[in-house]
Amino acid sequence: MRKSSLLLLGAMLGASAATLGLETRFLTSEPAHAAAAGDTYRQLNLFGDVFERIRSDYVEKPDDGKLVEAAINGMLTSLDPHSSYMDAKSFRDMQVNTKGEFGGLGIEVTMEDGLIKVISPIADTPASRAGILSGDIITQIDGDAVQGLTLNQAVDKMRGAVKTSVKLTIVRKDRKDPLELKLTREIIQVKSVKFRPEDDVGYVQITQFNEQTTENLRNALDTLKKDIGDDKLKGYVLDLRNDPGGLLDQAIGVCDTFLDKGEIVSTRGRNPEDTKRWDARHTDVTKGKRVVVLINGGSASASEIVAGALQDHKRATLLGTRSFGKGSVQTIIPVGNDAAIRLTTARYYTPSGRSIQAKGIEPDIKVLEAIPDELKGKDEAKGEASLRGHLSNDKGEDLSASQAYVATDPTKDTQLIAALDLLRGKAITKSEPTSEPPKVETKEN
Repeated sequence: MRKSSLLLLGAMLGASAATLGLETRFLTSEPAHAAAAGDTYRQLNLFGDVFERIRSDYVEKPDDGKLVEAAINGMLTSLDPHSSYMDAKSFRDMQVNTKGEFGGLGIEVTMEDGLIKVISPIADTPASRAGILSGDIITQIDGDAVQGLTLNQAVDKMRGAVKTSVKLTIVRKDRKDPLELKLTREIIQVKSVKFRPEDDVGYVQITQFNEQTTENLRNALDTLKKDIGDDKLKGYVLDLRNDPGGLLDQAIGVCDTFLDKGEIVSTRGRNPEDTKRWDARHTDVTKGKRVVVLINGGSASASEIVAGALQDHKRATLLGTRSFGKGSVQTIIPVGNDAAIRLTTARYYTPSGRSIQAKGIEPDIKVLEAIPDELKGKDEAKGEASLRGHLSNDKGEDLSASQAYVATDPTKDTQLIAALDLLRGKAITKSEPTSEPPKVETKEN
């Protein structure tokens, strides 16, 4: 059996191969299943009839491979919002995202008014060394206009094999003429952990859970302890707001960083024998320093595993708003020629036995952000429960909608300020909800 990866996040099977697999299974099934097998065969014959009718009668000659892939994807997406088919490119992209490194230029970009705008260059990368600045507009990539491309299409054009070159045309606000820059791609490390000292408190943000997250977190905690001083250090703020999740083993590793013992998470599939449990195996690297975890409506999946485990063990105080509610596990199963299926195979449960699916985690202390006037009414994340076809909570406690706004200026970040005050023993200021922030999609490339 090929090894599969567990994700908390998104098969070129020919029709004959699919039928062969079903046929083998039915031949070895118990006689009681014969009627069900017959019904399935009739449905497969129906699929074959429709497939042949499309091939013979559609107004234009269709691509057989794409038809089969679309049928497979339709079968998977009918199950729940997180099951899907990944063709070879999608599978490679997923592997890049979880590995945490890729061949590229080192620019974080976003789409603004149909143009690709630089948020910031990453330090010590081809982009930063070439002098690319925050606010630059990329208008052409290798002489091809960017306008009309999606963000992902533009990023794909800038990424590529290490040591290959790409030419960017850049418009800068204070320059009359465009800049023409030729950059050579290098290995770019995705920074899933960002940190800084906040006087006597260590601030750590996890933006996603990739293969390097646990190691980067431990390095960040060690650096903060040295920079602030162990005697002065009041504790840590672990910011998981708007973190969409990632790898299950990294969520477990992050929990193990703060726990000495006990269960971290368990997963339960359709069959009782599929239940799995993970326990803490190391010691708390912070040696008991206080921890405040920030969560909001954008904290999902692996973020919720961490928040739930630390909350159940009373190892951290959760502050913010209710999390997204993605409590299902996806298994990535390679199939066919470099493709894969992402299949929901289990629900996960916190140490106390809570299912977070379509419900989320409630913080210990609810603190709402003060919303700027221009964003009022746009600060709400709908949550898992709002997704069509979502798995319900096993106790029927589906909840949706929670504030997901985060202030870009730390001095105006109500939740961060409250977390710092809590660690310093000060009174906490709360605010009332005023209302989904603009969903600005960003990419590193």
